[in-house]
Amino acid sequence: MKQGTGMKMHGRRGTEEDRKADWAAPKAEWRAREKRGKACGEAPGHGGGPMGPPNAFALLPWLLLGMGAISNVIKGETPNPWIGALGLLLFNSLYVTLVFRAFDRRAREAASTRWCLAALGAVTCGLALAYGGNWLLFFPLWGLATGAVVRGRKLGPVLFVVTALAGAIAGLGGGWDALGIAYGTLVSGMVTAAILALSETVKELRETRQELARAAVDQERLRFSRDLHDLLGHTLSVIVVKSEAARRIAPRDMDAALAQVADIESVGRQALTEIREAVTGYREASLAAELDRARGALTAAGIEPVVRQSGPPLPPQAAALLGWVVREAATNAIRHSGATTCEIEVRSSAERVSLVITDNGNGVGSTPPGSGLTGLTERLAAAGGTLVGGPAPGPGRGFRVTAELPVEQAGPEGGGSAEHPEIPENEESR
Repeated sequence: MKQGTGMKMHGRRGTEEDRKADWAAPKAEWRAREKRGKACGEAPGHGGGPMGPPNAFALLPWLLLGMGAISNVIKGETPNPWIGALGLLLFNSLYVTLVFRAFDRRAREAASTRWCLAALGAVTCGLALAYGGNWLLFFPLWGLATGAVVRGRKLGPVLFVVTALAGAIAGLGGGWDALGIAYGTLVSGMVTAAILALSETVKELRETRQELARAAVDQERLRFSRDLHDLLGHTLSVIVVKSEAARRIAPRDMDAALAQVADIESVGRQALTEIREAVTGYREASLAAELDRARGALTAAGIEPVVRQSGPPLPPQAAALLGWVVREAATNAIRHSGATTCEIEVRSSAERVSLVITDNGNGVGSTPPGSGLTGLTERLAAAGGTLVGGPAPGPGRGFRVTAELPVEQAGPEGGGSAEHPEIPENEESR
């Protein structure tokens, strides 16, 4: 028996431990949700979402101001109690209708709501004139309903009329108590209107914040798609060109082919690094680095590069944008132009910088401009610049891309002028 009892106790302890273990994970999750809710302004203990603006149910407890009048009717202290009871029923019905319609914009602005408010005022004035005393407390409720229903510039005149009627009618039988009734009517209307206006403003701000967040997400997706297109388009074109070169020269010169394969490996590793940087949003295309890459890629594709630079060093933002243009234009020349030469010219001054890339290839094809140039056009336009692509002027066929940007008063690309001296006029490299 003792052994059996011990086994039962052990089994019970095991069950309790299992229950505690099963409850530990949901409990930790609940606590984490509560912490997130407090950080985001959610109602504690519910976790159902952010605290919303006040609703009609928040205005219903104010009907307790009429408990004194109800007590008078029940105790028989009111003359013609059936008329008083009917007036109470009508007042409460109109009040509840108004506060619920006040939180629906279409219902609030309807003509029937205005008539309900006028009827509530008539019932309030009638009951106050007939009975006085506790019945005067319905005036603050009328003011509260007015503040909930009437919005904007109309609230001031309407609330002034309501307050004046409350003070005048209360003054007929209450003497100096009329000041308290008038004050309560005015304050209840103003406070209600202010709270509801503030809650609607907060709601609009939340909606605006959500809209801005969605816009930011869309903008980031667009940025990433552009970066990915520019990165992969250029890199894959270089890999294809170098692979073709390695295949052609492998039968004749294995060492040169292996050098091309090593270049392919280097380009692939660099592409992986650039993609990681693009994903994290930290990559800035350096104009100098892109010019060097363009030289190598064009040379590997059998296109003779000619690069000219003149003017002072560029600020980082302008250099980054022009670096993307060089990458995209060089990629297009390698993939589509069939050119034998490609000229890249950068001219900068204290106000503007221009980049002109011209090849002697096939010119404009039958297909519309690609997403790369379209995305770059939008980028430069956002920075106050322009990007134009089309047939090169003069005899022969070819394609020209011209980019212009305003030069901001910022430091040069990568550092100060001491490290980057001004480039001599018309310096040419091949």
